Amino acid sequence: MFTEETRLARPPRSYAQMPQFQRVKVSLLGRYMLTDRREFPCQVLEMSPGDAVVVAPVPGSSGERVIAYIDHLGRIEGDITEVIDGGFKMHIGATSRKRDKMAAQLTWLANKDVLNLPEDRRHERVVPDNRHSTAVLDDGRRYNCKIIDISLSGAAIELAVRPAMGTPVTLGRMRARVVRHFADGVAVEFVSAQEMLTVVQQNLRVN
Repeated sequence: MFTEETRLARPPRSYAQMPQFQRVKVSLLGRYMLTDRREFPCQVLEMSPGDAVVVAPVPGSSGERVIAYIDHLGRIEGDITEVIDGGFKMHIGATSRKRDKMAAQLTWLANKDVLNLPEDRRHERVVPDNRHSTAVLDDGRRYNCKIIDISLSGAAIELAVRPAMGTPVTLGRMRARVVRHFADGVAVEFVSAQEMLTVVQQNLRVN
C-alpha cells in the first residue's frame, strides 16, 4: 500500500514519459522530404515529443513517411497521421532518450520568450576578418550589411531594415532567421551550426 509519503518520494516523470504528449506552440522553420524524395520548406506550429503540426506547401498523403530537419531540433521522422488545410499532422518516431531531449528543447523554446530567457550563447562570438556581407530576405530583397560579431550558431548584423521576428534570411550563403532586434540591426540564428568558424567566415564573403 502506498502512503502519501511514498507517493511524494517518487521522482517526477519527465514530459516525454507521460502517457499522452501535450503539444506546445512553437514557430520553427525547417525542410521536409516525402517518400518520392522531393524536398520542401516547412514551419512547425505545434509540437510534442510524439507529434507535430506542420505548415507545408505539399502535404503528402495520410500514412506517408516523412523526414524533416527542424531548427533547434535537428532530424525528426515519422508518418503523416492527418492531412490538414495548409499542411499535415505527423507522428514522430523516436527513442525514449531522444524524446526526453526533445521535451527539454521544446520546454525551453515554449518559455524563452515568455520568461525573457537570454539568447542561446553556446558558441563564442568573434568579429570576422571580412565584416561586409549581404542579407537576402525570403521575398528576394537583398541588402548590404555589416557583421558586428558572429559565432557558429548566429550573428549580429547592422542592417537598414528590421524584418519581423522569425523571418528567414540568407546571410552570405548561410540560411538563418531573425531572432532579435536592436538599435542598429538584427540578430540572426543559423539554421545549422557550422563545424569550423573559418568555413563560416568564407561563406560570408561577397562573391
